[in-house]
Amino acid sequence: MRRIHVIGIGAGDPDYVTAQAVRALNDTDVFFAMDKGEAKSDLVALRREICRRFITGRDYRFVELPDPERAAEGTYTEVVADWHAARAMLWAKAIDTELSPDGVGAFLAWGDPSLYDSTLRILDQVLAHVELSYDVIPGITAVQALTARHRIPLNDVGEPVLITTGRQLRAHPLTGSAVVMLDADCSFLRCPPQTRIWWGAYLGTADELLISGTVGEVGQRIVELRAEARARHGWIMDTYLLREPA
Repeated sequence: MRRIHVIGIGAGDPDYVTAQAVRALNDTDVFFAMDKGEAKSDLVALRREICRRFITGRDYRFVELPDPERAAEGTYTEVVADWHAARAMLWAKAIDTELSPDGVGAFLAWGDPSLYDSTLRILDQVLAHVELSYDVIPGITAVQALTARHRIPLNDVGEPVLITTGRQLRAHPLTGSAVVMLDADCSFLRCPPQTRIWWGAYLGTADELLISGTVGEVGQRIVELRAEARARHGWIMDTYLLREPA
């Protein structure tokens, strides 16, 4: 039976790759990667670099798959569901044609496969089309990288912390502490100006950006720096921690 490793490779720095991930890398024949176009080609390049750095004494190859476009119309959940279904069909065909019946393939997930990553949901759909088994190798998340780089604890003493998205932050005002991901609209600007923010982009890479302060003090600076970085690279991956005023 075909086997698939879903390997969390950390949040950008190859040094974040765990010993367990290295063992899985060295057990893999074929790596499947989504081709998101020239603007995001460095995301695939990083995955290739990780393989070059950690795989020793075995042959392997990359299969790059064109990423289906997301529909422009429909509700968010409908659009994402259709996109996942299209990806699942593409992955199933690639696994069936590119991986031998007893071969080992892998998908390299940025950060950790369980946190705002679609790989596991899509593989569950792939199971309807291709017989395979898969395991999951955890990785260092962007949340961990963010708090480490800012040298702060994730939560206040005895207090919970929420992990959410920009869309949800706009719909539900901040209470306590929250990590915000997938926010293209700088939704922190809707928070009171005294709200503390720790922001980071391209965490763990040579292009890493870090800003901290209150929303009133540094919010606009983050907006401007984010726009400049996105224009320069063609993409941006950022996250931030918010804490409401005491």
